[in-house]
Amino acid sequence: MEKFKDQSALHLFERGLITENQFEEVKTYRSLNIFSLNAELKLFLYLSVLLFTSGIGILIYENIDTIGHIAILSLLLIVIAVCFFYCFKHSKGFQKAETTFEHPVLEYLVLAGNILTCIFIGYLQFQYKPFGEHYGLATLVPTVVSFFCAYYFDNRSVLTIAITGLAAYVGLSVTPQDIFNDSNNLYASQSLSYSAVMLSVLLILWTIYSHRISLKTHFSVVFLTFALHIVSIAAISNLTGYDTLTWVIFAIILAGSTYYFYKVSYQYKAMSLYVFMIVYVYIGGNIVLFRVFENVDFSDIWELLVFLLPAYFVGSIIMFIKLIKNFHKEIAE
Repeated sequence: MEKFKDQSALHLFERGLITENQFEEVKTYRSLNIFSLNAELKLFLYLSVLLFTSGIGILIYENIDTIGHIAILSLLLIVIAVCFFYCFKHSKGFQKAETTFEHPVLEYLVLAGNILTCIFIGYLQFQYKPFGEHYGLATLVPTVVSFFCAYYFDNRSVLTIAITGLAAYVGLSVTPQDIFNDSNNLYASQSLSYSAVMLSVLLILWTIYSHRISLKTHFSVVFLTFALHIVSIAAISNLTGYDTLTWVIFAIILAGSTYYFYKVSYQYKAMSLYVFMIVYVYIGGNIVLFRVFENVDFSDIWELLVFLLPAYFVGSIIMFIKLIKNFHKEIAE
């Protein structure tokens, strides 16, 4: 890693992007072997928020009969009010450009307040049903709150909660176990699969519109990541269906999304988008290949197939590594 950093600094110097004096200062600074704990500290802050909110949930579950519903809801409301009071007090207000808190702890205080708000609304609906039988509203309300907090406080973690809530409101399963389970609604309902595709298109259109009005453009990768996962999983899950027209339609959708996210990954220089795009198109491509040749009799050449399959998978791994290296090289230049 250090060798790579030295080569990067030398490359910048050779291209004339930094002066000789700046190059020497970079070398001197790196020779001090100083390293930052910023990422580690933020990770511990994130884990502390998750542990705290999980502890609140366990506390409610284990003491539901002794504490009382009103007391639990009141306690949650007080903690939420304290979190958001400090956040609003120290925030810079809503701005279209990227903003940060002066103290990084407040960013995770926003996350804690938002998660507790979701718990509060969910618990309130479960126990007292203020929304009646309209359980979708119990999902939509915390989703709207999460979107507001994400844009007002410029918080990507809260934004992921908001998009997840939006997907849940549409009716999509968001856990890997549900996605790949045979009983998943994406398999059973084509209309839900099309809803997933439309949600992905909506997220993509929002990123395009946000760039036109310069509204939190750094959120684009988050929206695009969700769009890629949602449309790809919906397409792949329907490639295994027995309806020929259906799997052909979703094969075309997967091909179109692959082309789009290939272009977008270069536009945003997003390695994550590029890697997942390759993984999804590889899985979908193999399924389509199997569907095309599923009625072909390979009994006469099965020995040749047994010989070629290991070479195919090894070649796929080599090609995957080569693509990643080429992508990294191109976006670094």
